[in-house]
Amino acid sequence: MSKASVNYEEGLLQDLKDPEEAAAYLSAALEEDSQEAFLLALRDVAAAHGLAQLARETSLNRENLYRMLSQKGNPQLLSLTLLLDALGLRLSVQPKRAA
Repeated sequence: MSKASVNYEEGLLQDLKDPEEAAAYLSAALEEDSQEAFLLALRDVAAAHGLAQLARETSLNRENLYRMLSQKGNPQLLSLTLLLDALGLRLSVQPKRAA
């Protein structure tokens, strides 16, 4: 891995500690209409906060948390809500914008 990509990743993880940045990042991933893209983005946000710490805060088993955030993950709504709450975020539903 090159130094530039390490710096990018470190910078991204630092930015994703900010709830506003994390919310925008996750919202952009949702616009991809891909569960895998959203879970990858959520994994990035979780990594920024430390998965071990999040497992403790959410009372979710660390292995289950990793599995939930994997490419083939399929998180339950309760687990997703607990994780987002620990990240300082929440789910929201909005009407579609007219095209």
